[in-house]
Amino acid sequence: MITPTGYLRLAAARKKEKTIFKETYSEGAFKITRPVYLTSGGEAYGYVMNPGGGYVDGDSYKMSIVLEEEAEVLLTTQSSTKIYKTRTKPAIQEMDIHLKKGSLLEYLPDPVIAYQHACFKQSMIVQMDQGASLVCCDIFTPGWAPDGTLFRYDLLQSKMEVYLEQQLVLFDHIKLEPDEDMTGIGYMEGYTHFGTMIIINERVNKAFLEELHDLLEPLTEIRIGVSMLAVPGFALRALANSTQAIEHILSVTHELIRKEILGKEPVFLRKY
Repeated sequence: MITPTGYLRLAAARKKEKTIFKETYSEGAFKITRPVYLTSGGEAYGYVMNPGGGYVDGDSYKMSIVLEEEAEVLLTTQSSTKIYKTRTKPAIQEMDIHLKKGSLLEYLPDPVIAYQHACFKQSMIVQMDQGASLVCCDIFTPGWAPDGTLFRYDLLQSKMEVYLEQQLVLFDHIKLEPDEDMTGIGYMEGYTHFGTMIIINERVNKAFLEELHDLLEPLTEIRIGVSMLAVPGFALRALANSTQAIEHILSVTHELIRKEILGKEPVFLRKY
């Protein structure tokens, strides 16, 4: 059995008025902070750290997350995930998540930055009980290359499977593999940065999506698409030409989700 470059296991539970980290274990190039509490709602905030500074050839990372009933956790990263040259073996990240009844996971990592000849494969498998909620996002950006051109990475791939009461309700597959048509119609369409956000929650409905549409419509410099899911929830895709533009659209969406869907106050995940 190959030892992963970084491994993290987290179990959280509700204790009286707040969520606690019942169990945390990490080894290798993965660490997590003690829980902090940034709002009055009792949800626990954790920052995942990679002391190694970036992913390189053949690295593998694994995360296992379990939220007990009514537990509420927001996980983010300390900084962006940097993927460097991986010409022999891709860098791999795997996540297994179990959300029990009434629990909420908000997984909001900083952007993935893929440098020249980077190859990155990510997979997330989520098992949800009825009444659990999930909010997660990803941002993919091209990193610097010696010749100054964009899209010098080899592959960015992300697969997500969500099971509700053991039934597959969502399969999401993103694959960015640059070629001569990378900026063409049906692909990046002249944009350079890609963002996505997925939410599964029983309170999502058409009225909320109409409110979100009205909020996002003035942002003409970004290409945005929003789709309802087969279960209560939606998926948002965004194309832009800067990390800041993608971060802004996801931040605005997340703030509305917290206010209208989760009934929580906005939160600013300052990291500087």
